[in-house]
Amino acid sequence: MQFQKITIVGVGLLGGSIGLAVRRHRLAGEIAGYVRSEKSIADCEKSGATDYATTDLLAAVSQADLVILCTPLAQMRSLVERFLPALKPGAIVTDVGSVKADVVRELASLVKKSGAHFIGSHPMAGAEKTGVAAARGNLFENAVCVLTPAKKYHAGAVRKLEQFWKALGARVLKLDAARHDLLVSRSSHLPHVAAAALASLVLDPKQPKQQAALCATGFRDTTRIASGSPEMWRDIALANRKNIVRSVDAYLTELKKFQSALKASDARVIEKFFTTAKSRRDHWCTNGNTTASE
Repeated sequence: MQFQKITIVGVGLLGGSIGLAVRRHRLAGEIAGYVRSEKSIADCEKSGATDYATTDLLAAVSQADLVILCTPLAQMRSLVERFLPALKPGAIVTDVGSVKADVVRELASLVKKSGAHFIGSHPMAGAEKTGVAAARGNLFENAVCVLTPAKKYHAGAVRKLEQFWKALGARVLKLDAARHDLLVSRSSHLPHVAAAALASLVLDPKQPKQQAALCATGFRDTTRIASGSPEMWRDIALANRKNIVRSVDAYLTELKKFQSALKASDARVIEKFFTTAKSRRDHWCTNGNTTASE
């Protein structure tokens, strides 16, 4: 057992999956959950993701050794400000947000005032479904989890958090927060933007009524992540907007190159476009990079 008490702030897909994984691996003596509604308390109890859940934030956080923020990015600062009075000195606070630079900059200094330690986390795992009912205890197995400590960090707290994610089955990678945000803008955020744009275009009610019937497996797989939480992805897009703008520009450049080749009926360039993509993706797959999804 690594922790006497772990508190999950926001028990949805990720928070619930953490709770189930913690229980499976016996990493805590007590798992508490903070939720916003009475209905969510019953959902948490039914799922088994927490030992108990409450709408009382201070009670949930009190005496916790590890507090994990699993809420939309825009809510994190206000929640930390509210629970600081109950935060145990020496506790570790982390999050599962997809954008790190602003979170680390704002929360590390806040949490430090209480004698605790904030270390950013980003488990690269998820699904298009939301809510604790979709949670599963093996979600993090073989997934990459990025840790983004502040420049001045507590080495012991980082080691303990690294051990925690490894115990859940994740592969831990440490990165500077700004570099993390640049890289995920391409590999995680851009695919969501592309999937959303494709789903909105093809499934527009203005399209012929037969259009949806002709959307088969390829369309379904390519647009799967467009079913993710709009609130969460709004916050991610705004928080990482500069990097995402650059990634969208680069993506549009690739599409325009393909469009120009089509207009010119340039078979050589068109084939090279598909050959390069296949080769790079096949190489990525053969190196064991496809176990987790986000």
